[in-house]
Amino acid sequence: MDEPRVKVYGSATEITVAGNAAGLRDLAERLVALADPELRDGYHEHLEAGINLEEGSISLILERDDKV
Repeated sequence: MDEPRVKVYGSATEITVAGNAAGLRDLAERLVALADPELRDGYHEHLEAGINLEEGSISLILERDDKV
């Protein structure tokens, strides 16, 4: 299986999240985990370039917000 790769880039009006199949599955698993009923409102995860995202990406925060 390929190494998960995700890149986030964009402008003031549009954001693109691009990834290979493994990267998109990883991102989907993170989102499903945020929907866990055991987690509380406000739980969030930071994704950063060179750590969870490809170099050159802008930072991405995934957040659970039950008021949305």
